[in-house]
Amino acid sequence: QVLFALNQTLLQHESLRAGSLQAPYTTEDLIKHYNCGDLNAVIFNHDTSQVPNFINTTLPPHEQVTAQEIDSYFRQELIYKRNERMGKRVMSLLRENRDKSFFFAFGAGHFLGNNTVIDVLRQAGFEVEHTPPGQPI
Repeated sequence: QVLFALNQTLLQHESLRAGSLQAPYTTEDLIKHYNCGDLNAVIFNHDTSQVPNFINTTLPPHEQVTAQEIDSYFRQELIYKRNERMGKRVMSLLRENRDKSFFFAFGAGHFLGNNTVIDVLRQAGFEVEHTPPGQPI
């Protein structure tokens, strides 16, 4: 699976470099949607937005199974569990220090796709608000 994932990642990067494959979104798209507080826009609203997409219909059936297994592993281990841990750390700090104010800053990857840190916090009953650029906190 590791070799398969490495080979697929290299093939994707070679295709991007050659111009035969286009990235689903640019860095400028990410910045624009982040600044607008709109990271649930259609281009970001899928589970595997943070990891390479190994699943494609041109693969032989046995490789499609391998691709699906890798995709599921990445989604669970690198996205869902990571965001769950981050959300629990935030909740713990907030609950243990109710008399204090906090400012949390996360990398954009913690806000993309489903089961984000924000989703974890909201599901636990916390209210999370977006602060646009230039607005005082």
